[in-house]
Amino acid sequence: MKIMKLTLSSLLPVCLFCAGLLVACAEDATAADDSPGKVSAIQETTPVWAYLPGTISPEWGAFFSKKGQGRETPMPAPGDLEAWESVQAANDAAKETAADEKAAAFGVTYKESEIAGIPVVEVTPSALSSTDKIAVYTHGGAYVLNSAKAVIEAAMFFAAETGLRVIAVDYTLAPHSKWQETTDEVSSVFKSLAERGFTGDDIVLYGDSAGGGLAAGVTLKMRDLGMEMPAVLVLWSPWADISETGDTYVTLRDAEPYYTYEHVLGPAALAYADAKDHKNSYVSPVYGDFTQGFPPTLIQGGTKELFLSNFVRLYQALDQAGQTVKLDIYEGMPHVFVPSLPETAESQAAIARLRDWVSEHLPER
Repeated sequence: MKIMKLTLSSLLPVCLFCAGLLVACAEDATAADDSPGKVSAIQETTPVWAYLPGTISPEWGAFFSKKGQGRETPMPAPGDLEAWESVQAANDAAKETAADEKAAAFGVTYKESEIAGIPVVEVTPSALSSTDKIAVYTHGGAYVLNSAKAVIEAAMFFAAETGLRVIAVDYTLAPHSKWQETTDEVSSVFKSLAERGFTGDDIVLYGDSAGGGLAAGVTLKMRDLGMEMPAVLVLWSPWADISETGDTYVTLRDAEPYYTYEHVLGPAALAYADAKDHKNSYVSPVYGDFTQGFPPTLIQGGTKELFLSNFVRLYQALDQAGQTVKLDIYEGMPHVFVPSLPETAESQAAIARLRDWVSEHLPER
């Protein structure tokens, strides 16, 4: 066997070749660090709730950052009526003054009145599409915040987009009212509308967040009482299970920019319903029996929501009961996203789906 003698001169080309490979590998690693799939140092230090994926409209970045600053603001103890009243009054005072400006922006008019002794805000679009069809709106605010006027932009938005007159129900907030009284207030509005000649087939029931859960819960209650149900439901980000049950209460806990269950939702849930009632179907409609009938329902929400499992579970409950339901979920979108930034591509797509759903399922007389 011939043995090759290694010398420095013979090894030099090999060493240079290996050094070149190391440089190339280092350059590839640097390029990989800049690739879209790589978690950057900025992402590692940014709160998950502030993360802006490259798959959504960039305008949402500033929205997430601003909204997340108050996500851990604590609410009063469930039974502290005086503290709740103070928080509620301050919240409404800060928002209600903008109602006139919002009406002008949406091209609608509004007036405050009562139906069946329940305060309401009636919103009429400038281009009214029908005088014999109407929408009823139940607003969000975790059952403990917002008058109907304080968040009237959602009703104004719906009126402007559908051409329907909207009745925004100013139901009594918890803890001054528990779920039994609150659901009765909304159903009383429906009874009064029936006396005015509006049948169930003439009415869209629309709710967002807690108002979405309330809309579905009231519909179940009206059905069980033998009342006519509305022709169609539109639910934006419905709080359909207040009991903190479901996968995304855990997996999206840090991604939700609006609130935490510990600081906001938990106290609100107990203010609205005693713990033993949290899985009552009129409180948390995901537990409802939908085999006995339910209106066609559109559920819209986003993947950045603590409530995402609520939407999926409500959809599955309706679908498995053979009801007409559509689950319309948008990439990276936060809670009740449509009126927050209505000009974004995501909101515009959701608006188009909403209009189509109402047109398809609200029958003509």
